[in-house]
Amino acid sequence: MSDGPVATIIREKLNAALSPQRLEIEDDSARHAGHHHEGGMDARPGGESHFNLVVVSAAFEGQSRVLRQRTVNGLLKAELAGPIHALSIKALTPAEDVHSV
Repeated sequence: MSDGPVATIIREKLNAALSPQRLEIEDDSARHAGHHHEGGMDARPGGESHFNLVVVSAAFEGQSRVLRQRTVNGLLKAELAGPIHALSIKALTPAEDVHSV
């Protein structure tokens, strides 16, 4: 399944700023269908308003978990003010990523 417009923006911004070793973007909007905030950028039911992210980047080395969250939130500030209603972030260093072993 290809990324929708919001997921594409997320991917582009995080790739440009963090050069992640691994980036997973899960659109979890369908689980929130019927909520007043559904719709995302194109205002279609179930569309791109809730995301789960896994970002593995060396840029997070030496940063606390809170700072990592703030970094991602800052990069996606415009989207969080608009189409994204909820964002779950797992921000890891390569050494913390169990998938890289």
